[in-house]
Amino acid sequence: MNFEITPAAEKFIRLMLLADGAPGSGFRLVVSPGGCSGLAADISVLPTPAPGDAIVERKGVKLFLPAESRILLDGVTIDFADTASKTGLVFHDPKGSSCSSGSGGKPVP
Repeated sequence: MNFEITPAAEKFIRLMLLADGAPGSGFRLVVSPGGCSGLAADISVLPTPAPGDAIVERKGVKLFLPAESRILLDGVTIDFADTASKTGLVFHDPKGSSCSSGSGGKPVP
């Protein structure tokens, strides 16, 4: 899987895991087509991966990724933005533009 996580996104994911997870928990990222970058996401912190999820580690962060997410994240850089106009994960996809994702019903710090 060829994707990158910026330091800002890594910090956000670590904070989510610290706030909502137990030791060994992972950050589940369900990416789907949609949004202004061509990608939308639903995020959650889970103690174990869902059936069919792959466990992928980036920068010491454990991600739980379903098959479609692994395909859609190819070549993407995952960033985090906290501005007046948007707060959340941002996908920089060389195949599209960039924008923020949803937070999966969880408040974004």
